[in-house]
Amino acid sequence: MRLAKIALPVPLPHALTYQVPDKLAATCVHGARVVCAMGSRRLIGVVLEVYEGEPEPGFKTRPVAEVLDGGSLPEELVAFLREVSSYYLAPIGEVVRLALPPQEREATESLTTTASLFDKPKGVATRMVAYAEPTTSSAPDEEAKLTGAARGLLAKLRAVGKTPVARLTEEWSTARNILKKLESLGVVALVKDEAVQDPFFAEPLPRDEEKDLTAPQKEAERVLTEALVSGESRPYLLHGVTGSGKTEVYMRAIGVAKGLGKSTILMVPEIALTPQLVSRFRARFGDGVAVLHSGLTPKERLRMWRSLRKGEVDVAIGARSALFAPLENVGLVIVDEEHDSSFKQEEGVRYHARDMALLRAHRASAVCVLGTATPSLESEHLARTGKLVRLSLPERARAQALPKMHVVDLRHIGAGPTGDKRISLPLHRAIEKNLAAGGQTILFLNRRGFAPALRCQACGTVASCPNCSVALTFHKAKGAIMRCHTCDHEEPLQSNCVKCKSRDVALEGLGTEKLEETLAAAFPTARIARLDRDVAGGKDAEKVLAKVRAREVDILVGTQMVTKGHDLPEVTLVGVIAADAALTMPDFRASERAFQLLVQVAGRAGRGDTAGEVYVQTYDPKHVSLLFGVRHDTMGFVAAELENRRELGYPPFSRVVLVRVDAVDEDVAKLAALELAGLARRAAGEAVYVLGPAPSPLARVRNRHRFQIMLRSADRASLRASALAVVRGIPSLPRTVRAHVDVDPVQML
Repeated sequence: MRLAKIALPVPLPHALTYQVPDKLAATCVHGARVVCAMGSRRLIGVVLEVYEGEPEPGFKTRPVAEVLDGGSLPEELVAFLREVSSYYLAPIGEVVRLALPPQEREATESLTTTASLFDKPKGVATRMVAYAEPTTSSAPDEEAKLTGAARGLLAKLRAVGKTPVARLTEEWSTARNILKKLESLGVVALVKDEAVQDPFFAEPLPRDEEKDLTAPQKEAERVLTEALVSGESRPYLLHGVTGSGKTEVYMRAIGVAKGLGKSTILMVPEIALTPQLVSRFRARFGDGVAVLHSGLTPKERLRMWRSLRKGEVDVAIGARSALFAPLENVGLVIVDEEHDSSFKQEEGVRYHARDMALLRAHRASAVCVLGTATPSLESEHLARTGKLVRLSLPERARAQALPKMHVVDLRHIGAGPTGDKRISLPLHRAIEKNLAAGGQTILFLNRRGFAPALRCQACGTVASCPNCSVALTFHKAKGAIMRCHTCDHEEPLQSNCVKCKSRDVALEGLGTEKLEETLAAAFPTARIARLDRDVAGGKDAEKVLAKVRAREVDILVGTQMVTKGHDLPEVTLVGVIAADAALTMPDFRASERAFQLLVQVAGRAGRGDTAGEVYVQTYDPKHVSLLFGVRHDTMGFVAAELENRRELGYPPFSRVVLVRVDAVDEDVAKLAALELAGLARRAAGEAVYVLGPAPSPLARVRNRHRFQIMLRSADRASLRASALAVVRGIPSLPRTVRAHVDVDPVQML
């Protein structure tokens, strides 16, 4: 009997066994996408293994219902998914689900037996529009007789390629008549096609030419080219200061890969914040790139997946989910801003896309490039131990100097004219000077809202979320409400203390909303914009950044969204309002994150023709993160922090698994955590350090009490055995308890 192990998108720890009917034997192969019955549902799964044998005694196997048309998953990708499942102790079906076409991930239960990758998704309308595109033909004699408008329109089409006719009529009122003439000459073709709704492809772009390289860029290009041509699978750390031209090195490497017939995966921290980066790749390589992002409609996502699978597009750009792009012959995997914590998935399958990029590249015999100005300590340790090859870009590509850094010690320096100490006198004067010179300013404050707390001046009580153990943040612009940034609970601003009923309550602290208001009063002629999750979630962020690039903004106030690698050449001043904020987090990575944020936001200044300046406001100017950050001394900070980690036995000198347990009843959650901690200790003995259980730093979220257990060891085998014991013990916990295991956690909250 022919049997198949099939991973279905359900949270089971193993694949399920199904019979393969004779009529499907030729198509039900490794990697095939199949429809299988599970209870009363019909689910799409992926074949992991096909073999001859008999079902286990006492188990009745059901037949595979159908093999879907439209392509199986590449064999290399299926093997990679199995390793992801094994490493992160995650159900194989949930991991495989990450690589299925998005339309199938979202509506697997309602599929009929005629479902196909090429079917039109239900409920998605298709709008056809007219396009004009240049042909490969030319008619020199006839073209010489064309009007100036006709020659201009033809030149644009030849520069940018296929363009909607409606967009051409916006520039040339007679475009339709001109196009008919050009069509008759055979130099332009008029076609009907589906309307493009993807904002990343809304505008055609002129072709971008390769730029001159600096000597370090040339060396990096040479090394990567040799590796790609030789088929050598080696990982690289491209360490370049902000503005050093890492993107140009990426594009050169992608060009080489394309010339060799190899495909590329490029991952960025947050695709909605990097349209400028995507535009550069489109300008260089045309529309033959797939951009994977949440703004796509279901049909667009399905079409994009199909284009990648069929090999019509050989470059996939996206956030962490691009890791699972169904590309054949992967030759290059790039992780831009590899230090960014958003590459770690914090729910579901808790994988780290940077770490798994190294694994996928290794499995595919591909070159992997991790690029950053501030290497994560994990990547830096790999480079120092010879597991990553370092490629250095020590200077900015346009020979601009790194910005001049000024430290403002808030213990001794008072407020400027605003009266708010968070806008110190030196920073206020620098903003005045920069505005007068016509420069743009970025002010970084990693705290959104108007005020982070409402405190009773009589008894000291802080207004807190009723569902979570966090303070409520006041949002003035959204109707004077108090909001929890953990569970989104909202309530009106209270005029009385909830504990003592005193009316003597006051807002404390500074958020981006209040900072924006204060600046507007202090600099009434300045054009001020804000970039945080309250005003620019998702794709709306690009609207704000586009205004900055168009010089419609003089001062940009923002959270860490402003640090994400934006190239804003007119920004000549950066102010870090509260450099100490990241240092107070209960996390052994706090210093590392503070250093990275400081260097990244400082790197936005002085990328154009004018030198930049950065003002760093702090109450702790002697902190190691700030001392090295204001000197742009990444290697000095890394050396000091690695030594601290070595002494404490923290990553990268050990590995960590975090077990999180929560329940509505605090005692039930604590008992469950104690049980899992006991399993962990008994499984690994003294080789694994088990800390806890203890209340999580956020002890209550959405009315559920949270405990956590940390497993730490330099012995990977012992740590895995301990974590596996926990995973096997979770099903025996009371049904009211939720528990999960996070391998290599990034957030310790």
